[in-house]
Amino acid sequence: MTAETTLTGETDALTDQGAGLEVAVVGAGAIGATAAYDLAREGADVTLYDRGTVASGSSGRAAGVCYDAFATQPDADIASDSIERFRALSGDETFPFVECPYVWFASEGDDERVAAIRDGIDRMQSHGVVALEMDGDELGERFPSLRTDDVAVAGVAGAAGYTDPSAYTACLAGAATGAGATLETETLVSVRTDPPRVILEDGPTREVDAVLVAAGAHTKRVLADAGLEIAMKPYRVQALVASHSLSEPMWFDASATYYVRPHPAGLLAGDGTEFIESDPDTYDRESDPEFADDLCERVGRRLPDADLEVERAWAGLCTATPDRNPLVGRLEDGLYVATGFQGHGFMRAPAIGQRVATDVLGGDGIDAFDPTRFDGDETFSITEGMAIEE
Repeated sequence: MTAETTLTGETDALTDQGAGLEVAVVGAGAIGATAAYDLAREGADVTLYDRGTVASGSSGRAAGVCYDAFATQPDADIASDSIERFRALSGDETFPFVECPYVWFASEGDDERVAAIRDGIDRMQSHGVVALEMDGDELGERFPSLRTDDVAVAGVAGAAGYTDPSAYTACLAGAATGAGATLETETLVSVRTDPPRVILEDGPTREVDAVLVAAGAHTKRVLADAGLEIAMKPYRVQALVASHSLSEPMWFDASATYYVRPHPAGLLAGDGTEFIESDPDTYDRESDPEFADDLCERVGRRLPDADLEVERAWAGLCTATPDRNPLVGRLEDGLYVATGFQGHGFMRAPAIGQRVATDVLGGDGIDAFDPTRFDGDETFSITEGMAIEE
């Protein structure tokens, strides 16, 4: 869906504050496509570039799990705004968004995670997030398909759902072109600063007013070509789709460290995090041989009536930072970045794309995600993206 798309769920109240501004967006994933759409709606002359096709990178391999269960600010506000925008923009002519409760829980004996879940729920509620605490019996009554006899504590968030990441990204890229943006796929560009510009492979140099690099795991290399370092590491994760009828809930088993959501072909489950930096060009896109059997065994413990048959399995990339917060905003004059989402980039794309577009247009950025808070040469370890400390 890269043809021009009209999104009827958006307000028509625009300011044209981007009129006359030329912006290059590098990366046609979920965040880049959303930012291009929001910039074009404000009158900016936007070109959206991608070395591949729309959603051909991490967005096309994302899980599509969307929830607002974050215990800190500004994450809670961003997640809430993203859920509302997913709802507003979804539809039969755009992309699906299926409302579905999100559950996270820890098992008896896992005292550290049990305490973290309880603390997190308290903090979510203090930020206005609708999150309920349940014990194993209550969880089993609410979701009879789940085995919950060993669950010590669970959190349940109702403001949640799932979607098709490729369909969302294609829709927003199409909406960007419908708003006047130019889409240039299969186009490799490099970035330079002072003045901000993009250099097309075997092509001309184009000076612009601003460049936004939202190239996922490739963002670090794109910026390195411009002589800039950022504190980000790509890391490999894995997921699968298995045949089993599941309507609800989505869940994260904190003690067994995996997630599950319903999928049109059955269910989608993920884990398989590698705690080493991966090369975004050469990483293995196929799942490990033992991955599917191991994950299906863990999922099967929660779904005792399931006969899981793997339909497909794959690997993708997430991006880590030293403090597990993303790098979003102005890096230098005329140069902006959006990366480092620890696996939460797609679910926050509707709000992050809008906020970074506002930043490019001269509005406020997100102080907690300021990319200049690091020098770029920090030494740090990759940690799990899905975590109950959110």
